[in-house]
Amino acid sequence: MTSDDSLPVLELRGLRKAFGDQQVLRGIDLTLHRHQVICVIGASGSGKSTLLKTVNLLEGIDDGQVLLQGTDVSDPRVAVDATRARIGVVFQQFNLFPHMTVLDNVTLASRKVHGVDRATAEQTARRLLDRIGLADFAGAYPDRLSGGQQQRVAIVRAIASDPELLLLDEVTSALDPMLVGEVLDLVRELKQQGSTILMTTHEMHFARNVADRIVFLHRGEVVEQGPPAAVLDAPQHPALVEFLARVGA
Repeated sequence: MTSDDSLPVLELRGLRKAFGDQQVLRGIDLTLHRHQVICVIGASGSGKSTLLKTVNLLEGIDDGQVLLQGTDVSDPRVAVDATRARIGVVFQQFNLFPHMTVLDNVTLASRKVHGVDRATAEQTARRLLDRIGLADFAGAYPDRLSGGQQQRVAIVRAIASDPELLLLDEVTSALDPMLVGEVLDLVRELKQQGSTILMTTHEMHFARNVADRIVFLHRGEVVEQGPPAAVLDAPQHPALVEFLARVGA
């Protein structure tokens, strides 16, 4: 689908989601433009992961709209699989298929979802794996890779089909601290190359240096947002002040 630069890549309008009596998202409004990176921060249980799952239609919403390039993809009449094909997603756990080689993991969506022929898909995959220093592991199975390597492969898998939007959900939280840097370096590189990214993170230093905007989620509401320096250096909401003090930002 051709991108229209006049439209936000992603727009959330009054997004609400509850699990039983528990209100998880309480009227979220958010706009993400092409080539921007938004980092969503907040305490555990604030609704960050649920927010990303609603964007990718893994969770239905109770009210509001999810617009992708101006199309209301939360409309029940819109094909869910076609929408997900336009979005790349990486979760906390690497979710690589253990019975498939790295190359097959990376090319799977391109071949099965987007109909790219195997030779073309593998050429793209090898180029991407070479870029992240893992070309020699193309024929290896995931259990031969470190956690950081597996997560980088997961990110490459998500971008191999050139998605309009990339969702990253705490992609470093399951990693040994020594491996966090190599994954964040890849995300930083994706930003430099113009990717449009909505990500949740607890890495405040990274958010400060990479995000165009930081959104603070508290009890399912966006209570503060803005440029990194404003949000992190001059927080206004008491909950944000408390959160930053707790994480040592």
